[in-house]
Amino acid sequence: MLLKRSQGGFTLIELLITIALMGVVSLALSDLVISALKQMSATSDRLDLSQDEQLGAVYFSRDVAAFGLRDYDAAISGGSLPFKPSIQLDAADDADGATCGPLPVSALRLLSDDWDLAVAPPVRRTAVVAYYLKPVDGVFELHRARCVGSSTPSSDVRLSQSVKPGTVSVNCSTPCTAVVAPLSVTLRFLATKPSSGDQEVVLSGMRRQS
Repeated sequence: MLLKRSQGGFTLIELLITIALMGVVSLALSDLVISALKQMSATSDRLDLSQDEQLGAVYFSRDVAAFGLRDYDAAISGGSLPFKPSIQLDAADDADGATCGPLPVSALRLLSDDWDLAVAPPVRRTAVVAYYLKPVDGVFELHRARCVGSSTPSSDVRLSQSVKPGTVSVNCSTPCTAVVAPLSVTLRFLATKPSSGDQEVVLSGMRRQS
């Protein structure tokens, strides 16, 4: 007895339709994958900017709390010595003889008294904290450098990547460069990432009232 071979299978038209449908499905899936990757990249960039802002906020609040040069040639008033101008804006690395560098022009420099207690009698030094933009591979990074007892920075920390030049501004509760030290200082700038766009970063701090 002869067995008949099955005639089942796909016709050419069915194959063409299947291939076309697979193309449509693959295109839709690729769009979803690309969209998901873009969302992941944007989320990662926003997270990077947020972490930079948190790091900058810690440093800045601490620096503002501690800044202030006392005028030791003045008479004591109200139980304490008055301040001298302790904030410098758009300042060179050797502004007013307080050298910390070599560094580019700093958007903000905070000056404070620092006493070297390792010697007798203790020696008063000027500590300088400089916030400046550093060009790196075609972008600008916000850096914080600190000098104390030497014109060479003892530390130089990157606080934010890809800062848009021209967006950095400093505001104080009273005139920044006045003799009377302001109680609060704010530093603002725009940080940018390709996938997340511009984000305003606001760093602020309060000076210790002593």
